[in-house]
Amino acid sequence: MKAITYTTFGGPEVLNLTDVEEPHAGPGQVRLKVVAAAVNPLDSKIRNGWMPPEMTPPFPVTPGLEAAGVVDEIGEGVTGVSVGDEVLGWATGAYAEYAVAGDFAPKPANLDWDTAAALPVAVETSVRVLDILKVEAGDTVLLHGAAGVVGAVAVQLAVARGATVIGTASPRNHDYLRSLGAVPVAYGDGLGDRVRAAAPNGVDAVFDAAGAGDLPLSIELRGGTDRIVTIADPAAAEHGVTFSGGGGPFGARLAEYARLAADGKLAVRVAQSLPLADAGKAQELSATGHAEGKVVLRP
Repeated sequence: MKAITYTTFGGPEVLNLTDVEEPHAGPGQVRLKVVAAAVNPLDSKIRNGWMPPEMTPPFPVTPGLEAAGVVDEIGEGVTGVSVGDEVLGWATGAYAEYAVAGDFAPKPANLDWDTAAALPVAVETSVRVLDILKVEAGDTVLLHGAAGVVGAVAVQLAVARGATVIGTASPRNHDYLRSLGAVPVAYGDGLGDRVRAAAPNGVDAVFDAAGAGDLPLSIELRGGTDRIVTIADPAAAEHGVTFSGGGGPFGARLAEYARLAADGKLAVRVAQSLPLADAGKAQELSATGHAEGKVVLRP
């Protein structure tokens, strides 16, 4: 099969479209014929060699963490799914024509493939952090990086819980955030004053999806370190703030959110859909944040 691989750390130039052996479903897994594979900033961090050894697969690496596709092989012990079913979820080596997945959910027939591939990481991350923060009706949540893929999903889910969301973003994304139900504020100098004006009674929780160095200000606005979670700032421990970097199996809950997306009740922006051979361009767009939405590869 065709797959993107790399055999050394480096920039996007190390990515190559190559012929490799097809993977097969092991116990508890299914194999997908991949229709769409989503690109995450983490993919570039792994490719650059910036992650700890336990998060770095052995060479040659086929990147990709999430995908949507058609089940064509079922491993031992897997029930409730049949060959030919359309699913979305977490896949190993998703930048390929075939990939194996162990945590997945049915894809509603009316959910488009690109959106399906873009959902798993954004939804799981958002739900995990909102649960850690114990966001509920009446809370005011400050969300840094609200216009990003994770941030935008988190805005919608927090609003659905009955919270007021103050979302930081560049002015060009403010109308977008308003459409999701957030109160937008511009990041940068003077952010604290703008947040205080938008939330005169203070903020109850802070979700940092940006990692832009706003933890000290967040602690000041919150009045302490409790109910602050970052998914992007490696300085979290220095500030006594919780860093959340991943959760357990989520496929059973993912099905619920896939249905919401199919029904138009949960939106995920897809910025571009590119052919597999353009994986380097896709990773750069994702890593720099210049794409307004998720970047998806089509094998």
